[in-house]
Amino acid sequence: MSCLPCSRRRRNASPANDSDGSRGRKESAADLASVKRGTRTRRAFTVIVAFFYLLAVIFLILAEVGNISNTSVLKNLYLFKLDLTNVLAQSAPSGATLQNSIARTLGLHDFYQVGLWNFCEGYNDEGITHCSKPDASFWFNPIKIILDELLSGASIALPSEINDILTILRLAYHIMFGFFLGGLILDGFLIVTSPIVLYSRWWSLPAGLISGIASLAVVVAAILGTVIAYVFRAALNSQPDLGVEASLGTEMLSFIWTAAAFNFLAFIIHASLGCCCTSRRDMRKGRKGGRKEVPEMQEQHAQHEVAGQA
Repeated sequence: MSCLPCSRRRRNASPANDSDGSRGRKESAADLASVKRGTRTRRAFTVIVAFFYLLAVIFLILAEVGNISNTSVLKNLYLFKLDLTNVLAQSAPSGATLQNSIARTLGLHDFYQVGLWNFCEGYNDEGITHCSKPDASFWFNPIKIILDELLSGASIALPSEINDILTILRLAYHIMFGFFLGGLILDGFLIVTSPIVLYSRWWSLPAGLISGIASLAVVVAAILGTVIAYVFRAALNSQPDLGVEASLGTEMLSFIWTAAAFNFLAFIIHASLGCCCTSRRDMRKGRKGGRKEVPEMQEQHAQHEVAGQA
């Protein structure tokens, strides 16, 4: 008989426990909805910055693979191009007959176009006929290439300015390639890890640091690539008696500068997220956007605990 009241009390208590559990689940859902509302701006900027990194990666990949093969897209992506069609020869090989161009008569190709990994050569009436094997240590040495292809007995007068700048250009070419590749790898890493800044503004510090390094690498590489292209054009076009024309690869230059711009914008956003836009940690601690909502939640929890004890 004494157990009947106990069992009745337990049965009567179970609905109250179920009510408390459902109320707790509702509160958890309310907390989650509040956090989502409070971090909406930060989440939007995180999506934007990840999208910027994705665009930077796409343009960097196009620049990296440009000129490596004779395809409709890649063959037009080069840093600069040399046109030797009307090159003036100091001497010609004995018994040589005039071909479609002076360059072909001397054993040279009509044009040479240079990418980040290799160079391609060809004739004006045939297009690209050969591309060198892509090499991470590649740098364009026009003197060596031209002298290797000249027929025996033929010679041309290359400007002395090229000899003076080849050593500097070689170093600049290696730095440019390394920075482009490093920036591409860091951008790919940041696409995956950028969402971590949602949880705390402290995460914006390492993310912003990595973003700054990536942005610096790509911007410096873009500057070096542009300078190299302009230096070659200036050195060759300043010698009208040579008959060699150099032109810039505007498509590749536009790609690398577009990638640099997206990297810089992403860095600015990452740096800004370190001091603005409410994070999930701010909501939990009652700071920033969580000042109004979090104390109310804490007061509600306290009232429910008192009610439960009563």
